Amino acid sequence: MDYDVIIIGGGVGGLTLALSLSSRGVRTLVVEKDPKGGHVYKGELLQPKSMMILDKLDVLDPLLPNSYQLDTIHTYEVELRPGDRPETLCHSRLDYSMLPVKYNYARMAPHEKIRELLTARAEEFSAFHLWKPAVFEKMETKDGVQKAFIKKGKEVYEITARVIIGAEGRLSKVRKTMDVSLHSMQYNHHFLTVTFPRPPELKEATIFASRNHFVGLFPLPEGQVRSVYMIEPGRYKAMRKEGLEPVFKAYRDFMPEMEGYVDEIKKWKEIQLMIPIRHNTSRYVTDSSAILGDAAHSVHPMAGEGMNMAIQDADILGELLVWMHEHNRWGKEYLSWFEYVRKPRSEFVSGLSHQSALVYSFSSRPWQKIRMRALRYLESHPRLHFKHLLNISGLGMWKMNMMDWPRHMGFPPGESRRYVLQEEEMRKRFFTEKDDYPWKSE
Repeated sequence: MDYDVIIIGGGVGGLTLALSLSSRGVRTLVVEKDPKGGHVYKGELLQPKSMMILDKLDVLDPLLPNSYQLDTIHTYEVELRPGDRPETLCHSRLDYSMLPVKYNYARMAPHEKIRELLTARAEEFSAFHLWKPAVFEKMETKDGVQKAFIKKGKEVYEITARVIIGAEGRLSKVRKTMDVSLHSMQYNHHFLTVTFPRPPELKEATIFASRNHFVGLFPLPEGQVRSVYMIEPGRYKAMRKEGLEPVFKAYRDFMPEMEGYVDEIKKWKEIQLMIPIRHNTSRYVTDSSAILGDAAHSVHPMAGEGMNMAIQDADILGELLVWMHEHNRWGKEYLSWFEYVRKPRSEFVSGLSHQSALVYSFSSRPWQKIRMRALRYLESHPRLHFKHLLNISGLGMWKMNMMDWPRHMGFPPGESRRYVLQEEEMRKRFFTEKDDYPWKSE
């Protein structure tokens, strides 16, 4: 059997890439080991850039009725008062409407629904093939030919491909075969994540933080809410022994309206323990293999960027692979441009997620005051607020500098649109009719 591209991993990133390729006639095989999609929580927050990509693939419209629009993310720093409503010390808003683009909002969408729609759309093209369940065993290059060994049922198939892509998550076998180095770190906190019925008062994404605790609440469609609750490492087992009431109390302490809603959680099996790990790899490309998504870079979940980075990886890699296919120019000298273009952006976002994690990693009162000062500053200064929105939305990469800090500074008319379009303009400039390479360095 022979394919142009084999993608190991049928998650959102792998399927986005598969749809991008198969819709342009690139013969693509997706190998997914889990027949039911797994039970581990996956990201559900879609940023504006990811929605633009899904729209380009004709997947966004059918997703909209199955998602929930977030125009603003509210952050409250509070003082908990047992038996009474928490006292608000600081309230900050992240306002997506500042973005001068069609999708100036975020959306919460069930991860499995996104996968389902990507698969259904890809199956409309004869170039798309899906083996599920099937297991990637190994790959090797012999006489310049790239081969993957895939176990399907009781048989092991030897399949040739021009390029093999690892999109199978943190424990990527493709990455291990590529023998790239991995730098990783863990944090001084874990999260409990669970979905339960949403009180009618909760209509917008809301984060509550006190000196010692953190709860994030993100509305889902059909009257549900996805929540994350920060706990200390090692606390999980003790909490399970204590029963569910301490969990219920933690939510009610921040938002008394949770009474009767969070209590709908009936057993601990509904709650997942999420251990944040951040890692970055030394390379994304080796010979005729590449990695994307969590296989290449795993970020702290605080900024909600994991799934979005995988979608955006797939968009850029798909653009390159289509060019390679159309020009019949396969090989590392072309594939390596994916790493050249994408790695700086990925590492920048990884750094932002790390900073977001550190903001809530310490419980001292002075640290809380620093956190509140930063939140107030972010909201009250349009230029800084706009830079932050660009960075998390995926629409651009705008680094902070010393000129951001004077309190009086705003931004002149038209500057916002110029920076939103910067990334798109750069990618368009990379493509030239006269150049051998698909992208041209600035």
